[in-house]
Amino acid sequence: MTEPVVLMVEDNPEMRGLIRSILADTTRAIHEVDNAPSALEVYADLQPDFVLMDIELNGMDGIAATRALRGLHADAHIIMVTGHGDEPYRRAAADAGAEGFVLKENLLDLPALLTRPASRP
Repeated sequence: MTEPVVLMVEDNPEMRGLIRSILADTTRAIHEVDNAPSALEVYADLQPDFVLMDIELNGMDGIAATRALRGLHADAHIIMVTGHGDEPYRRAAADAGAEGFVLKENLLDLPALLTRPASRP
């Protein structure tokens, strides 16, 4: 598989920088937005291989954004990257269409997820 293009949806600049540094050697490009409406707009133009979606975003949260994105682009591969690991969040993410779930404390797991097809959380 060629190195993927990633759209990262994260409102914390420090967290974006950390994720970017972890993925630097395993991605072709990482595009960043800090809110859900921008993610929906950028996805249409970019058509990335993966979307890394935070749950806690200003305005529309990541669960609603995932649902909206999958409604517009059924083939979108979305991985939730969040600090909320409780079962209700995992279930809501899967129900919205997320194909993966990574806690922010386990960010080193991300490169492996981007080298194989995503699976449901």
